[in-house]
Amino acid sequence: MNFKHLHYFWVTAKSGGILRAGEQLHTTPQTLSGQIKLLEDRLGQALFQKKGRNLELTEVGRMALGYADQIFSLGAELEEALLRAPGTAQALDFKVGVADSVAKSVAYRLLEPAMALDVPVRMICSEGKFPELLSQLALNRLDLVIADAPMGKKLNVRAFNHPLGKSGMSFFCAPALKVQLQGEFPRCLHQAPMLIPGAQASVRPQLDAWLGRHRLQPRIVGEFDDGALMSAFGREGRGVFMAPSALESDTLSQYGVELLGRTDELSEEFFAVSVERRITHPCVVAITDIARDQLFGR
Repeated sequence: MNFKHLHYFWVTAKSGGILRAGEQLHTTPQTLSGQIKLLEDRLGQALFQKKGRNLELTEVGRMALGYADQIFSLGAELEEALLRAPGTAQALDFKVGVADSVAKSVAYRLLEPAMALDVPVRMICSEGKFPELLSQLALNRLDLVIADAPMGKKLNVRAFNHPLGKSGMSFFCAPALKVQLQGEFPRCLHQAPMLIPGAQASVRPQLDAWLGRHRLQPRIVGEFDDGALMSAFGREGRGVFMAPSALESDTLSQYGVELLGRTDELSEEFFAVSVERRITHPCVVAITDIARDQLFGR
């Protein structure tokens, strides 16, 4: 295989088109198209297909892109290793994806132990939809996916769920709002302004059912996919909000709010999903050990 042709394909796929890739590579679109055609002839498969006026990757092209990512990433590591000053430790790359349904505060606390290893770590962190991150995991573009739900059995991905822990939920609000609420928890939530997680959050169906069981009808003033944004609105007194009890002290200190109450009838569970059945990556070992022993082990 001619790796120059592979590099042209890789840059074209990354940049989103022949014209942009040609500008980056300082070559003409005709030359670039010809080089990619030679690679396709060599592989016996089409890597791109036309969709309107644009190019998009074929299924084979997406697979080839995954391998190209690894090849050129290794090339960059090789160059870095050769240029590194003698005696300087090589950073351990840790590629992790965080499902967008996981609150930022939870993600930080889960990932923080990976940065406290005795060896230097370079964390490459991305956020996205859980199924999309699992696809990246299957292509070995990620070492780990953090999620608030386990990987389902129906997905055709060879990976393993590693439970990190489970937490009940605590309810908070700004001090000025707390003095306006009536009764003890949870009755004080009735008719109170409330900020709740979006429909995709794993705890949302539990919350809806819990409010129904306790005959509580709060005044829903906002729904949020981003837990940090929901907490920011709560800090400003816009409504009662909830967060995992495992992060109760962090929430109180970070947002200057007050605790209304907590319940184990609502809970969030967190998982590390990796291609390893038996965890060996040092960063993943640190994350799972600290989560189970300290964050959720209390």
